[in-house]
Amino acid sequence: MMLAVVLSQSASAQTGDPLAPLPPPVTVHRQTQPILPPTPSYLVPEANRFDTYKQRLTYIARAGGVRDATIAAVIPYLTVNQRVIQLDRGQPGNIGNPNATPPFEPYRRRHVTPDLIRRGTARYVAYSPQLTAIEARTGVAASVLMAIYGHETSYGAVTGSFDIINSLATLAYEGRRRPLFEGEFVAALKLLDQGIPRSRLKGSWAGATGYPQFMPSAVLRLRADGDGDGRADIWSNEMDALSSIANFLRESGWKANTPWGIPVRVSSGFDRASVRNLTTSVDCPRVHARHSRPLTMREWRLRGIVPVSRSLREDEVAYFLEPDGSYGTAYLLTANYKSILKYNCSNFYALSVGLLADRIIGR
Repeated sequence: MMLAVVLSQSASAQTGDPLAPLPPPVTVHRQTQPILPPTPSYLVPEANRFDTYKQRLTYIARAGGVRDATIAAVIPYLTVNQRVIQLDRGQPGNIGNPNATPPFEPYRRRHVTPDLIRRGTARYVAYSPQLTAIEARTGVAASVLMAIYGHETSYGAVTGSFDIINSLATLAYEGRRRPLFEGEFVAALKLLDQGIPRSRLKGSWAGATGYPQFMPSAVLRLRADGDGDGRADIWSNEMDALSSIANFLRESGWKANTPWGIPVRVSSGFDRASVRNLTTSVDCPRVHARHSRPLTMREWRLRGIVPVSRSLREDEVAYFLEPDGSYGTAYLLTANYKSILKYNCSNFYALSVGLLADRIIGR
């Protein structure tokens, strides 16, 4: 087609009155190529789209204070890990996964096993002096620290083999939780800046690393020197890992000398509707929606909720949960249970950690 290009003489070329009208424009016609519509994004090869996205990763890394040398050594060589995307989309309740609320009991049997109890108890006894010191410093129950360590990595045996920097870039690119994973990607680069070798930054497909399976931002903020050797090594030092977990739970609001929760018996006349939680949590609303509204232990007794063995203080506030409905075990859960949820926002996870912690110390 023909494109008209309008060329106007400049005002500086005028002579005489500078306010006089400009001469009429001169129109030149030339033959041009047809203007084609942009290629739809779904037809652009994924490698090209990811290359474009890496420009954003470079920008946010530089804005976050990551050294240019680190950016140049890492970002150009990142690739999309399709296995990571597949695993992310396969999470309960996510896109294409109908298993939003599976039963708890099979999960409990897989995560509160005789082997985990036995090995956790052995470590609890062997590290008793160090654990006592950590508990005195942070207020966090040592049995819960050991249970999280066992649940997360089978006491350091299974820490994951994914390159977490590449995983985090992939998850950020996928976009379902982009702000979260972009922030964690930048935090992982900062660990490189601090001298942590990339070979150490292996872990889960979701970006968690080390014995505690911390996300990189938690590593930056909370890793601790638990044995006084001057290093905070959560990848190979158990005391550092346990002390770091304690830091996490303390930061999350752990209350000293308070159980995470207790199993309870429910009377036949219990009115579940009367204790329904009518508020919506900002964090993990689907998880917290399964909890009742908070009542004191005294108020729960009056409603027919009776502890199976040990109890809570009468003025302790707790939430009621029946993970498998009215035919399964019920629990009263304290604020410390909510702290465990901040480690991993899953009722099944937090319950199994609490139950494993109790078994480790013989409850």
